[in-house]
Amino acid sequence: MADLSSAGDRLELGKISSYPESYDPNQLVAIPRKLARDGLSQLGDSVPLNGVDIWTAYEVSWLSPKGVPVVAVARFSIPASSENIVESKSFKLYLNSFNGTKFSDWGSVKGTMKSDLSAAANGDVTVELFSLEDALEAFKVNAVSGHCVDHEDIEVNCYQPDANLLQFNCSEVVNETLYSNLLKSNCPVTGQPDWATVVFEYQGAKISPASLLAYVVSFRSHQDFHEHCVERMFCDLWETGLFTQLSVYARYTRRGGLDINPFRSHVATQVNDLRLVRQ
Repeated sequence: MADLSSAGDRLELGKISSYPESYDPNQLVAIPRKLARDGLSQLGDSVPLNGVDIWTAYEVSWLSPKGVPVVAVARFSIPASSENIVESKSFKLYLNSFNGTKFSDWGSVKGTMKSDLSAAANGDVTVELFSLEDALEAFKVNAVSGHCVDHEDIEVNCYQPDANLLQFNCSEVVNETLYSNLLKSNCPVTGQPDWATVVFEYQGAKISPASLLAYVVSFRSHQDFHEHCVERMFCDLWETGLFTQLSVYARYTRRGGLDINPFRSHVATQVNDLRLVRQ
């Protein structure tokens, strides 16, 4: 779990908060990715943590120049190469600060968000705003393609991440996608549960589906941020040296109007914003 001491008293998670009545970029709290990445893998900085964190915000609103509320759905893409993640409650407070503030047009809102979030993440954050009509098309519910491991017959007695649970058939090289809807981790500050579907797309030694399910379930009592859980999974698999291609993608359910969807890959590649039935 990441050491959050450097964020100090600025962390809003687990606190009773005063919601801002007007636009306030100072609500954003950045947490260095380095806090979780140090010691994550024996391979150190050589682990290829390419990818992106896709945030979807379903509670976005501001005022028109005449004071009439405008509502939207937003998608934010924070590159895995950015220096920081943004603490989720601070993100919500920041978005709420738009509720009572007038903006000249949608472009002004989008530009403001991009500037503020890029500064907080110390990376180039992409911002997309959708009207509710456009969101009907952009955020259709999808299904994961691949083999679901959730029906494997296993017995579980481990609820903390354990890479030793993973088993491989090194004599069989495959190119396949495995996924599970049973990922659960917990917020490192409040202890609240975070639920997700996690997708593993890889080429290399065949992963035992039963062992992968046991491994995913082992995160059930683990406390860490969404991004860090996915990076741990990626590193646990990649450092075996058994894969030539690998990506790990978790689609978490929303909390406070936000869902966070980290994607990590061995190469820089585009990811499908795959909204699932629980999102």
